[in-house]
Amino acid sequence: MAAPFKRLKQESDADRVGPAGKLPPIVLKEVYEQRFSREDEVAKEAIWREVGRYLQRFVEPGARVVDIACDIGYFIRNIRAADRWATDIRDVASSLPKDVHFVRASGLDLADVLPNDHFDLAFFSNYLEHLSSTEAVLQQLKVAFSILKPGGRVLILQPNIRLIGGSYWDFIDHQTALTEKSLAEAAAMAGFTHKKVITRFLPYTTKSRFPQHPLLVRAYLGFPPAWLLLGKQTLYLGEKPRSA
Repeated sequence: MAAPFKRLKQESDADRVGPAGKLPPIVLKEVYEQRFSREDEVAKEAIWREVGRYLQRFVEPGARVVDIACDIGYFIRNIRAADRWATDIRDVASSLPKDVHFVRASGLDLADVLPNDHFDLAFFSNYLEHLSSTEAVLQQLKVAFSILKPGGRVLILQPNIRLIGGSYWDFIDHQTALTEKSLAEAAAMAGFTHKKVITRFLPYTTKSRFPQHPLLVRAYLGFPPAWLLLGKQTLYLGEKPRSA
């Protein structure tokens, strides 16, 4: 959920959308071994069970859903859908439920490796800030647009630099800053119509002042006034026009 994650560079997006230079890439495995312990992963899973319960309202039971840059699948394994897919630049298939279709690929390449006009919902969590530029963010949203059915939706959970401030850069893999307004603007440029924007939703990371016990997480999610105090991440919902 709230801890920033997803992809740096094995084959990096920066290599394809701008000068890559000669420096060696940051290795995701090394970053996450440094950042997250096994105990952290267990705590995040417990939190995500409740977050998934809340986000289920955006997922129809018969939907085809894809979790893009899924990490180890916190979202996709905690929602119900008829057809569940996940993608990541790393091979995380062993961490996912057996019924989840896993595709190993860069998010920017998904229009070439996933069926287009196919999914009812595409989900991103703590991902877009890892892309190399605002141009890459816009391209990623265009890719999501292409794989969604007309009437399909994109659901984005995204750290908001306006609310976080300088702490946004506490993670070495953050490259692009976004607010709720720049995120919505990029989504509109990609073709989406806005359906819902919750500017203050979840705390920044699972290591911040987020209630850890599942009952407290459920209570937080059920009490939106608390979001105004602790919410540092934005939840955005956009729709692909049915005439697209």
